[in-house]
Amino acid sequence: MSEFNTTDFTNPSTFILLGIPGLEAAHVWISIPFCAMYAIAILGNFIILFIVKREPSLHGPMFYFLCMLAVTDLVMSTSTLPKMLSIFWFNSREINFSACLTQMYFDHSFSGMESGILVAMALDRYVAICHPLRHSTILTRPLVAKIGLAVVLRSGIIALPYPFLARRWPYCRTNIIPHSYCGHIAVVKLACADIRISSYYGLFDLFSVNGMDAFFIAVSYTQILWAILRLPTKDARLKTFGTCISHLCAIFALYIPIFFFSLSHRFGHNVPLYLRVLITSVYQVVPPVLHPMIYGVRTKEIRGRL
Repeated sequence: MSEFNTTDFTNPSTFILLGIPGLEAAHVWISIPFCAMYAIAILGNFIILFIVKREPSLHGPMFYFLCMLAVTDLVMSTSTLPKMLSIFWFNSREINFSACLTQMYFDHSFSGMESGILVAMALDRYVAICHPLRHSTILTRPLVAKIGLAVVLRSGIIALPYPFLARRWPYCRTNIIPHSYCGHIAVVKLACADIRISSYYGLFDLFSVNGMDAFFIAVSYTQILWAILRLPTKDARLKTFGTCISHLCAIFALYIPIFFFSLSHRFGHNVPLYLRVLITSVYQVVPPVLHPMIYGVRTKEIRGRL
């Protein structure tokens, strides 16, 4: 690998992904749970899409949003996991420069879409619990389609600067990425230039998209909890709150790793590199695995069809 360490290039034709630095000897063992989780994610999300498509009774706002989430999970995990597994199994570490930037774009855009879909699902829960009699008239199919389109456009546009910023930097020191996939900060840190614009834009994306989405979800659930507490009986309160458990689990599974990954790569210099890379690699597959399990177990309509 020494031929890749120092060379004079400004636009490398390939990058070298190290996988999980410091744990190379355990790559084969690490690949086993990753492969199993990826297979479960593919199967589980396709099952959800199949069940919702086949059952007309499930053609409602909550299940439309759930299908959007399943498609997002499939694309997000598939954009990184196959290459990650090829590193673990076959030591296939090279990735084309353009492919690396494409992977970067898909990772950031679909991560933003997932966040936006969770906001839409929080809106659905809010309307269903706080305005149950008006649910079908408020969340109509045209409105659900517009929400889905807005989520896709917002995330797709906001993620566009990532590959363009990464492409403009000169890479004159090394093309070795100490990571298992082409994350934005992991790539631009290799540039021999002032990358503060890329770093600041990443923080802007984090707080303007994920931060604002988390804020809107918190506002929605504040209203939901207030409505639940006003219910007359304990059983009614528990039953209504139970309909929100799956969504809350999905929220925590997304936002905790996102904020850890973004902030630790910028400020967590005391956190070992292998631990940061391992956690962010797990993040690529854990939400796509958890969502079918969470909604399959917690949603009685899907559980009944299964």
